[in-house]
Amino acid sequence: MISRRFADSHICGVKKCLCTKWNSGSSICFDSYLLGFGILKAKGSIPLVARMLHRTIHLFRKELRLHDNPVLLAALESSEALYPVYILDTAFLTSSMHIGALRWNFLLQSLEDLHKNLGKLGSCLLVIQGQYELVLRDHIQKWNITQVTLDAEMEPFYKEMEANIQRLGAELGFEVLSLVSHSLYNTQRILDLNGGSPPLTYKRFLHILSLLGDPEVPVRNLTAEDFQRCRAPDPGLAECYRVPLPVDLKISPESLSPWRGGETEGLQRLEQHLTDQGWVTSFTKPRTIPNSLLPSTTGLSPYFSMGCLSVRTFFYRLSNIYAQAKHHSLPPVSLQGQLLWREFFYTVASATPNFTQMAGNPICLQICWYKDAERLHKWKTAQTGFPWIDAIMTQLRQEGWIHHLARHAVACFLTRGDLWISWEEGMKVFEELLLDADYSINAGNWMWLSASAFFHQYTRIFCPVRFGKRTDPQGDYIRKYLPILKNFPSKYIYEPWTASEEEQKQAGCIIGQDYPFPMVNHKEASDHNLQLMKQVREEQHRTVQLTRDDADDPMEIKVKRDHSEENISKGKVARTAE
Repeated sequence: MISRRFADSHICGVKKCLCTKWNSGSSICFDSYLLGFGILKAKGSIPLVARMLHRTIHLFRKELRLHDNPVLLAALESSEALYPVYILDTAFLTSSMHIGALRWNFLLQSLEDLHKNLGKLGSCLLVIQGQYELVLRDHIQKWNITQVTLDAEMEPFYKEMEANIQRLGAELGFEVLSLVSHSLYNTQRILDLNGGSPPLTYKRFLHILSLLGDPEVPVRNLTAEDFQRCRAPDPGLAECYRVPLPVDLKISPESLSPWRGGETEGLQRLEQHLTDQGWVTSFTKPRTIPNSLLPSTTGLSPYFSMGCLSVRTFFYRLSNIYAQAKHHSLPPVSLQGQLLWREFFYTVASATPNFTQMAGNPICLQICWYKDAERLHKWKTAQTGFPWIDAIMTQLRQEGWIHHLARHAVACFLTRGDLWISWEEGMKVFEELLLDADYSINAGNWMWLSASAFFHQYTRIFCPVRFGKRTDPQGDYIRKYLPILKNFPSKYIYEPWTASEEEQKQAGCIIGQDYPFPMVNHKEASDHNLQLMKQVREEQHRTVQLTRDDADDPMEIKVKRDHSEENISKGKVARTAE
């Protein structure tokens, strides 16, 4: 058995083609691979006699889409029979990541949408529940499978899964083919150009990309003809292996987000955003509003995270719009710049040991964070007593999405700003509740926002009162997500503890009874934590330097800490809850 893994794409001869690297280290043109199967015709010759085509299980993991799916295309081109399969291994998923009800529902919606879209092309999705290795052993023999194709992923648990499937292939005699399509580039190519290690600053990362050039273009869309060349699964299998309902997995069906899962919804949202080309060309992320009642960014991140949308498709659609514009925003604050930040964290995570934890993580400051389960619970359940923070955490729990600056605010509050609780705890909460939770980006951003790595303007601390008030002085966002406070006048909505007892009664909310007092004095806590962080960074100067960039942080421009403004409500001090 020879197993193959597609490592990257390049130009072969006079036409663009996909190329694969064999485990032996040699390379073969993918067009030649298809030519050998008699799928392509040799120039100036009659069609080659077809070799034996595969009977293939295509294993969906995160690429839950049909557009720009190169490994699915390769499977169709090289197979006489194709079984599109998603293995719902709940034990594997729950041991690898924290998944809340919103994310489970989003996943099931995405699988159902994939099943419907496959049906339109004459196939179906088979969702098989069980331990993935046992499922594969059983069905490889049952269906006489000679090839397993799957999307290549960079998370350690998905890499381990692929390695196990490779070993299983060696044992049972089937070939394994995987392709990178969840990121713009194959991260290994970036590592190789950087001497085998990840570029640890965004500036260095962009330099490496300048050497690589643009990402590979998306592969063509699949058609019904592609599936007609392959024998589809028997109709009875689709009913036997249907997409489970939430109740089947004991998930509350009421736990639904405004973001509906699936490729169809993702593509519709993409088209809606790209219709407004002026918005696309002038987009700068720091100018978006964290507490607008509708997303002021694209809101596409859940679809990229689950692979319902191709990041390469978005990248090139943006390139076409930029090419027609006289002026447009540039990385890192442009829409393409956001995709490159995603790529940066993917690259660093792919080659950094223990990326999602502090201990054993070579680029992360080792900080003695406080362990306080009660304070962590108050933060997680929107009981901090700061309406701006609690409204954000409420939106997160209800909808599974919050604006990036809102994420900055609550992350800073939990870690270096106010509570001095480890970023790992916040990362786990986001992993559970965010629809777009992502191994690389989630951990990378939490290290960033806690000033444990990447971000070095650590004196910038988000005020839990002033920051939200800048863009929403009337407090409409707070009134929506914390209706208990909706009757407070605007001058009190961000700090209701400063209202008189009579004004609280008129608003129908007594602070300390119906809504908590602030759990900390922000001014005192942030000043104290600032000194702790300064000491840590002086003691671990060498680690600090690993991810230090010359440029200021473009994501938080103009968000500066001003001690003179930290006094809450003209000198009134927040009472600390006992």
